[in-house]
Amino acid sequence: MATPEDHLSATDPRMAALIARSLRYKVKPRGPVRPFEALAESIAYQQLSGKAAATIWKRVRALYPRRKNLDPHLVLKTPDEKLRAAGLSRSKVAALKDLAAKTIDGTVPSARALVKMTDEEIIERLISVRGIGRWTVEMLLLFDLGRPDVWPVHDYGVQKGFAKTFGRRNLPKPKQLMKLGEKFRPHRSVAAWYFWRALDVPKKTNRFD
Repeated sequence: MATPEDHLSATDPRMAALIARSLRYKVKPRGPVRPFEALAESIAYQQLSGKAAATIWKRVRALYPRRKNLDPHLVLKTPDEKLRAAGLSRSKVAALKDLAAKTIDGTVPSARALVKMTDEEIIERLISVRGIGRWTVEMLLLFDLGRPDVWPVHDYGVQKGFAKTFGRRNLPKPKQLMKLGEKFRPHRSVAAWYFWRALDVPKKTNRFD
């Protein structure tokens, strides 16, 4: 049975070479995903190093010690000063409160509803939340939901990995990358993964090049 790697390798010998020397794509859905909690964490992590963001997120979660899952009703009732004291900026507090409100009113779908929605339907709903852009939702689709055909054309790593793989001097623009990615359907999530890997795999040279 043909794999996504077989399909992608057949599109170009340079793609085949990248896949052959890279860590294999092993992204799987992480079970039932609670959009509120996943996006709240994404908001906390925006524009911060992983270590600093993890510390702040731990403090935010510690505000609700008896709760296994973050409750949007409780977050909405939490004074801004308390969330600011945990390390969130004013704009992140506003984004978190908007996310909570939109979760309560149903704009942010439930875990059960997500399963029945297309990628674009999910993106359209979630980018209506303050502080949540298309890229953030695409990462949720790709890594948390394990959707197979996500193509994050605004991602710098995907752009750079594509340029490196195909020997392009300039990074492709998002519109251009959207067209170029058509040949990778229906496995564009897998293609994106390998373009990220292109940046951490040294290029092997052929002595006959």
